[in-house]
Amino acid sequence: MNALQENAWTRAWTALGRALRPRAVLGISAHWYLPATAVTAMAAPRTIHDFGGFPRDLYEVRYAAPGDPALAARVQQLLAPFTVSLDHSWGLDHGTWSVLKHVFPEASVPVVQLSIDERQAPAFHHELGLRLRPLREDGVLVLGSGDVVHNLEAYAWGRRVQAPYDWALRFEAHVRERLAAGDRAALIDYAAFGRDALLAVPTPEHYLPLLYVLGASHPDEPVTFPVEGMDGGSVSMLGVQFGR
Repeated sequence: MNALQENAWTRAWTALGRALRPRAVLGISAHWYLPATAVTAMAAPRTIHDFGGFPRDLYEVRYAAPGDPALAARVQQLLAPFTVSLDHSWGLDHGTWSVLKHVFPEASVPVVQLSIDERQAPAFHHELGLRLRPLREDGVLVLGSGDVVHNLEAYAWGRRVQAPYDWALRFEAHVRERLAAGDRAALIDYAAFGRDALLAVPTPEHYLPLLYVLGASHPDEPVTFPVEGMDGGSVSMLGVQFGR
């Protein structure tokens, strides 16, 4: 619903858009999670409404950003020898467009999405991020869209206000501390944080986009947190930015 709302989180995304001027965006969304690595290669990606039970206005949103087939081919080249298919059927799912609708509301910046291979361990996803690092020198924004804490079973649906759970706050703080310390190994092996990690990351797809962005970052880059807060007690809205 943040796609339709104005609040502290969406205003922070808008502020990022004013500061960033990429030539294109490579999005890694928690919602393209399948047993393969693929990259969207169409000139005009469709807006995907991959959810149910929400107000009609949300299904009417269209984010008509152009694609970038040349960037898709470049991603495929950078990730070789891993097999990466050029996809012409997916598009932009809500993990990407619900954020970019605020960051670049004019939808004029080309957007390409990279899938997350559900068969692979966290270290694999960090490795792909490392291989994607050269894109940043070409003016491409590597955007990971997920949540470092994402437990919908514990989420407070409806109008009920839920204070953040202790385990959610502890795990988010652990991630922030490890990011600030540059401790990549601990972030990759996030499950070693024990019960808090199990509750915060019951399934990996929302955490893994962070590892792509981490891999694409340089070890000496500053890390900042331009978006903060917890939604419904169990979903972290933390934004992580590398570089300036």
